Amino acid sequence: MNIDYKLLMDNAKDASQNSYSPFSRFAVGAAVLASSGKIYKGCNVENSSFGMTICAERCAIFKAVSEGEREILAVAIYSPNSDSCYPCGACRQVMFEFQKDDEEVVVITENLGSLEVKPLSYFLPCGFRI
Repeated sequence: MNIDYKLLMDNAKDASQNSYSPFSRFAVGAAVLASSGKIYKGCNVENSSFGMTICAERCAIFKAVSEGEREILAVAIYSPNSDSCYPCGACRQVMFEFQKDDEEVVVITENLGSLEVKPLSYFLPCGFRI
């Protein structure tokens, strides 16, 4: 599948507008491309009990999974508060869980106006799998 990285990033930017981040004031949006070709968007949602907070990437992936998707091809991550926005460890592991047949998930971030496209193995070289 040919991935339109710009379209995916535009969806992540759109999702960041829905961020609920009153504590950190660090808005994040994510867009996930499933193997079906459908794009799912998510944003970070904070909670005063910080452990209950969810990152944008996991929000988008869980939306995809709840709609029956099981294979993620790419994830775009965007924050209007940072020149680049990389996934946390928990998000990296969740991406690893849903990558197709040990193929790479492509992680897309925007760094100073240009897109950075890197394989998930760059961020998580040895993911955990049962």
